Amino acid sequence: METTLVAAPAQAFLTELHEEIPQTRRAFERAPVAQLDWQPHAKSMTLGQLLRHTADVIGWIKDTLESTDLDVSVFDSAATTPISSTAELLAYLEERAAAATAVLQAATADDLEQTWTMRSGEQVLVSQSRASVVRHLISQMIHHRGQLTVYLRLLDVPVPGPYGPSADEQNW
Repeated sequence: METTLVAAPAQAFLTELHEEIPQTRRAFERAPVAQLDWQPHAKSMTLGQLLRHTADVIGWIKDTLESTDLDVSVFDSAATTPISSTAELLAYLEERAAAATAVLQAATADDLEQTWTMRSGEQVLVSQSRASVVRHLISQMIHHRGQLTVYLRLLDVPVPGPYGPSADEQNW
């Protein structure tokens, strides 16, 4: 019985991740890389930033399960290599998804129950179980994919329907 309990949380996350990654890939495939600097509003991320962030969120599952804390005051988000093609974008997404999958496949119940903390210097921003963080990261990936579909619509790019037909895909 205990073996089932150990595998159950990580397996549930793996199942959901494997259902959501293909939907995310479909949206990424349509992103017009010639417009990566486009943003719908001055306070919004650019298309390129949103794409990278969406893929990064998936990769943070690995980072979460391989650490117990993150100090954002020393996090260097500027040290990223720009993505300039659809092939690079999809490869980056697949790399981040594969890393998340591998770490979840190896995760035990104890791994998921450990507390993970995000801080800025001495200030604690979040402190919760790794399982809660993984749940949040999957939700964030879905949220940002939703933002991406709005960007696509505003750029007049056909929007894929993640869970059923979209206005652009009636014959699903």
